[in-house]
Amino acid sequence: MEKVDRTYLRYIRYAVQWGIFSFLTYAGYKFYLFVEHFISPDTNLTPETILSLRSPSVEGFLPIGALMALKLWITTGIFDRVHPAGLVIFGAAILTALFVKKGFCGWICPVGALSDFVWKLGKKIFGRNFTMHRYIDYPLRSLKYILLVFFIYIIIIKMPPFAILGFLEGDYYKIADVKMLYFFTEMTTLTFITLLILFLLSLPFKNFWCRYLCPYGALLGLVSLCSPLKITRNTDACIDCGRCSRSCPSLLPVDKKIRIKSPECTGCLTCVSHCPAKGALDMAFTKKKVLNPVLFAVLVVALFFGTIGIGMITGKWHSAITQEEYRHIIPEASTLEHP
Repeated sequence: MEKVDRTYLRYIRYAVQWGIFSFLTYAGYKFYLFVEHFISPDTNLTPETILSLRSPSVEGFLPIGALMALKLWITTGIFDRVHPAGLVIFGAAILTALFVKKGFCGWICPVGALSDFVWKLGKKIFGRNFTMHRYIDYPLRSLKYILLVFFIYIIIIKMPPFAILGFLEGDYYKIADVKMLYFFTEMTTLTFITLLILFLLSLPFKNFWCRYLCPYGALLGLVSLCSPLKITRNTDACIDCGRCSRSCPSLLPVDKKIRIKSPECTGCLTCVSHCPAKGALDMAFTKKKVLNPVLFAVLVVALFFGTIGIGMITGKWHSAITQEEYRHIIPEASTLEHP
């Protein structure tokens, strides 16, 4: 048996994940300065400098609005002008799931990167990670699909396009990103306790939020079932060591399957990176049509950021909200209620 060492795949993934996480952290800090300007104006800043502080990438944290905008675009042809980047990022994540599994979750998502860090911290604290009994795990996993069905029912089925347009053009949605910022910077006791509970549960249990509660991941998982690429095990080369299953962040029985079709698979390649047997485990179109894992990583990044690039080129990236509108609405953000 010829051994291989693919540890480098994990380092490539970490570099991509934390590179994106660092960029978004910096973008969030600049956005904070942008919002603060409209609370306590800095007269030394030019209009161009003020707008440059607001990175459209922060709109990626508004997936519910993006789902509404997607329906509006499909049914009427109207592209959201208020938070267009949110729709572009949402579309990029869906396209990624369609072609390269849940690559967004495994390689791009900052929440996924943070969740990954927390359960690894928990492993160091407890010496291991724990798993829920299947009678608890299955019902809990259904929660994210229940949340997904709820949003699809309310937005896709019940909400008419004219109501969506009215909401997307309203003052509340115009500063939905500001509201999201205040969710963390002006945290309520309930918010703090909720986040603390999620953190504590994420220490012993791998990816607690992603596995049980994230409706965004649930949607991408269902879309990823159509992906032609799947983790594939070659039984002739497999040595049945079980390292793939033990290392899988999604707790999938990789060593018992030929093709991993589960919507829980994020395409993170962790199982592939731990496999010691050459040719035993790969991301592949079929058992005989294997894709180089580095090329898979490149495809995930290229597809996601390529879609964003198209959004930029076609003018679907920067918000059409003017500084005058921001100057009027942002000071009222804390008291502005959902319509």
